[in-house]
Amino acid sequence: MQRVCVIGGSRYFGKLLVKRLRAAGHRVTVINRGSTPPPAGIEHLVADRNDEAALTAVLGSRTFDVVVDQVCYTPVQAAIAARTFADRTRRYVMTSTIEVYDPATAALPAVPPGTPVPEEIVDPATWPVAADLPWHDGAYLEAHYAEGKRQAEAVLARADGFECASVRSAHVLGGGAQEFTGRLAHYVGRITRGEEIAVHAQALPTVFIHYEELAELLLRAAAAGFTGPVNACSDGRLDVHDLVAITAAQVGREAVRRTVAAGEAASPFSFDRHYAMSNARAKALGFSFSRTTDWLPGAVAEALAAEPSPTA
Repeated sequence: MQRVCVIGGSRYFGKLLVKRLRAAGHRVTVINRGSTPPPAGIEHLVADRNDEAALTAVLGSRTFDVVVDQVCYTPVQAAIAARTFADRTRRYVMTSTIEVYDPATAALPAVPPGTPVPEEIVDPATWPVAADLPWHDGAYLEAHYAEGKRQAEAVLARADGFECASVRSAHVLGGGAQEFTGRLAHYVGRITRGEEIAVHAQALPTVFIHYEELAELLLRAAAAGFTGPVNACSDGRLDVHDLVAITAAQVGREAVRRTVAAGEAASPFSFDRHYAMSNARAKALGFSFSRTTDWLPGAVAEALAAEPSPTA
């Protein structure tokens, strides 16, 4: 049994992670702003992680074996966490994202299309940090999401007092209405209604992961001993045309595509730039993955079942 603190954990794969930690026999504490209470048997601390004094006060004298941070988006938040948990935990696991590799958001080493992107392309040990940028501005943060995650990883990787790992998640799907981004629902809805789907002429592949698989990987990462970033994605890259074909087969209707030029806005997961991750390091560490094409039809079926019924 471990003492595990989860920051966030109120929705989607974070909520599932909390349940699985509890089922595995760990003593779990959840910290969030209180909008959603955790399941029975989970200690719930209410605090805004951006308020360092409030976070410190609510923790009191508590210590943990590991902290799993589901909602760290900026170097400012990471610095607060680093100071607050320096003497409270031996291990810190940050949930990060495939978006750290997006070449449209930073000057990154070039990776030839078709080459899975390894972790060392973005090294948190050397990535520059600029905590004085307007990270508290919601619009700025939304526009600089990938950079916020890169810098948050960098702050935590250099923190004293605990070892740190970051799990860089692929695009997460599955769970029907739980998939709050609505990206899979976008395809289900548009194909169901016979509406156009905007795709790039030269659409490049990306990688995905099922939300249950990600929750399981985070559960194992909490107890593991590796440090540094690790990519988390199911096996098999898909481009937007593959995604549309699988979705259309489940919906039972032909998809209507509209081609757009490189650089123009398109539907979710239609990419004109390559940053599909490699999961080789995760496999070398003992993690295993399903194939995207094995679980995606079921995820589409869940999204279809969650679609609102058409009104008369």
